[in-house]
Amino acid sequence: MTVVDLFADASGVDVRRLRYFVAIAEELHFGRASERLHIAQPALSRQMVELESAIGATLFDRTRNQIRLTIAGEVLLPRARDILGRIVEAARVARRAAEGATGVLNVGFVGSATYSILPRVLNAFRTDHSDVDLMLHAMNTAELRVGLIERTIDIAFARPAIDDPEVIDETVLEEPLIVALPDIDPLTARQEIALGDLAHHPFILYPRSPRPSFADTILRHCHDSGFSPVIAHETMDLQTALGLIAAGAGVSLGPATVEGSQRLGVAYRPLMAPTPMTRLSLSYRRDNRSATLALFRTHVKAFAAANKAGNVGVADLHTTNLQQGSR
Repeated sequence: MTVVDLFADASGVDVRRLRYFVAIAEELHFGRASERLHIAQPALSRQMVELESAIGATLFDRTRNQIRLTIAGEVLLPRARDILGRIVEAARVARRAAEGATGVLNVGFVGSATYSILPRVLNAFRTDHSDVDLMLHAMNTAELRVGLIERTIDIAFARPAIDDPEVIDETVLEEPLIVALPDIDPLTARQEIALGDLAHHPFILYPRSPRPSFADTILRHCHDSGFSPVIAHETMDLQTALGLIAAGAGVSLGPATVEGSQRLGVAYRPLMAPTPMTRLSLSYRRDNRSATLALFRTHVKAFAAANKAGNVGVADLHTTNLQQGSR
């Protein structure tokens, strides 16, 4: 017997009649069940007769003043409740899938994003959308571009922005660059430092290749200040760079949020105006129509707006508020 044949045998057993049956079984009174269902009692009785006919068994003992479930009815009741519950859950899951609230989202990010709003963005999103699995991938910007083009990631927090015709780039936040230098350096006596004052300091940079790279941003700002920095070391990650700075190996520039990472032996100072800026971007493929991606973008944009306004608490960025409102 095929699946089609099985459904044909139960063609009179539909969701509506199961819902009627459960109401009568819980009330054990046709009159109260009809009021609960907002259906006339004769019509309700007729539906039960048709359900019993489709099943091939009597579900209610109607020989007494108060109806009772038959053995067949007692067996059907928990199963009917389960079927109705599964239908409600199936509809809920389908609706959430259409809204992008279920599934998997592969998120790439540069290391410096973990010092700014990224952890709070991810924690708030997980709180509101626990059915979405966020798969996180630490990469440099060049790797993020390749990941987006090859579709191994869905969205990326990049610094600098990804320049590619297939990629859309949106600003998450802009922040000033600051100087990280050994805490024994004489320049730490100043409240702020001119970039040109670092001309004779060895620099610790992130790799210039592959490109694009945050190193390009640092080099450009140095050149704008009239010097080409002496590069003492290139390192793959910010933590290693800070370790080298603490050891007196050189200085570096980084986004202002890096100052929140207190490292023994490292001092941070702001740069004099005009202050060079750096931008953290949200990048994704132009042809990506994923509802989950759209939901995540909406969430990040709300978070970025709250961050700009000085209000970035996780509790302020849950679903009701959203509806209202590497390196």
